[in-house]
Amino acid sequence: MRAISYDTFGDNDVLHVTDQPVPKVGPGEVRIRVTGAAVNPVDWKLMAGGLDALMDASFPVIPGWDVAGVVDAVGPDTPEFVEGDRVAAYARKQIVSAGTFAEYVTVMADAAAAVPGEVEDDVAAALPLAGLTALRTLETLAVAKGDTVLVHAAAGGVGFLAAQLAVAAGAHVVGTASQANHAKLSAIGVTPVTYGEGVVQRLREIAPDGFDAIADLVGGVLEESLEVLREDGRLASIADPTVQEHGGRWVWVRPDGERLGNLLDEVAAGRLRVEIDRTFPLEQVAQAFEVSQSGSARGKLVIEVA
Repeated sequence: MRAISYDTFGDNDVLHVTDQPVPKVGPGEVRIRVTGAAVNPVDWKLMAGGLDALMDASFPVIPGWDVAGVVDAVGPDTPEFVEGDRVAAYARKQIVSAGTFAEYVTVMADAAAAVPGEVEDDVAAALPLAGLTALRTLETLAVAKGDTVLVHAAAGGVGFLAAQLAVAAGAHVVGTASQANHAKLSAIGVTPVTYGEGVVQRLREIAPDGFDAIADLVGGVLEESLEVLREDGRLASIADPTVQEHGGRWVWVRPDGERLGNLLDEVAAGRLRVEIDRTFPLEQVAQAFEVSQSGSARGKLVIEVA
């Protein structure tokens, strides 16, 4: 099968189009013929060796943790799906190796979710990691109706979904973003605030009593967060483990087909919007990584495989 892979840690130059064996399908697994996969910053951070102390890698590595496609085969004792089902999954495995930037990938059945007919493949591919991370962060913060919630990087891939989910929960949501993204946030019921110098003062003007909960989805904002967090407030980060030293939670999301299915249903019903910046063919994963690394994407970056 065609795949993008790398044989050693490094920058984008280590990525190559290669021919890899089609993965075997074990008990409780499904094999997916990939139609789309999405880029996440963790993909190129792993490639650079940035998480080598945390996760083992087996080379050659096929990157990619988001996938949408069609079930090609099912392993023994896997009654949840049949060949031909449209599915999506957050396909992280314990060992970094067989990812989703390939024509086929296997995942455990409980990590996969059926894709409703109303949801296009690109959208289904873009949702799993970002959507599950957003949901897990809000659950960790116990966001509830009436809370005043701050979402850092609220216009980003995870932040935009987290902001929508927090609004749907009945919270008053404030989101940091560049001026160019203020209208986008206002349209989903979020109060936008420009990040950068003076952000603490701007946040205090909006929430003089402080925030009940703060979701850090970008990193590098711990000091500002602590200055505007209520004394009994809750803090969680997906990017900065040092929040744990201040009573916060460092969030790592797990594959979860049931929760992903719920998110896909919300998308199908029009209650949750996934924004896609652009798509790339499989051969241009390196170019997609460059866009992700630049921080210029205004939405998810999707790799179209089939």
